[in-house]
Amino acid sequence: MAVRTCFQAVRQRMAAALVLMLAAVSLGQAQEYPARTITMIVPFAAGGPADITGRIVADLLSRHLGQSVVVENVGGAGGTIGALRAARAASDGYTILSGHLGTNALVPAFYPDLGYDPQKDFAPVGLTAEYPELLVVRKDLPANNLREFVAYARANAGKLNVGHAGLGSVSYIGCLLLDAAIGIKPTLVPFTGTAPVLTAMLRGHRL
Repeated sequence: MAVRTCFQAVRQRMAAALVLMLAAVSLGQAQEYPARTITMIVPFAAGGPADITGRIVADLLSRHLGQSVVVENVGGAGGTIGALRAARAASDGYTILSGHLGTNALVPAFYPDLGYDPQKDFAPVGLTAEYPELLVVRKDLPANNLREFVAYARANAGKLNVGHAGLGSVSYIGCLLLDAAIGIKPTLVPFTGTAPVLTAMLRGHRL
């Protein structure tokens, strides 16, 4: 019940954001928009938070616009591959990006030849979701809380592997901040999104 209630609350919040999105779209497009299917690029692998958020918004958009909104997962390079594809698409409102802090603010600091300018190539439409970053570990790791994890990490820093969604992603920045705060330098392992990291952990992989 708690999960269902939380999901309903998220949908309600996104529905409110959707009203603003639709208002912005109607101002920038002719009355016949949309006349065909819209593609929403999610720049990370399926199953992660960015993908879930994108699919909820796509479903709401489809209902309100009367046209299909198809989600296309284009993961890799901290979300920059998908963002670049969206930036190179025609500026006609039929390709939209479900971007976030990483793809639209952080990555320029990591990729000098990014291929797109987040400020010039994209126009913000609306905020759809906010969610926290969580630190999760394998079940067999001898740490039951953050204090125990910090102690374990400091004692085994050279043996730790930490998965993230790619250079410049929010999870990557989170890793850097945590590592700096507790004074460790583990091996950072890039994935195409958060979901593949969790899948690897659940399968018992050591990353």
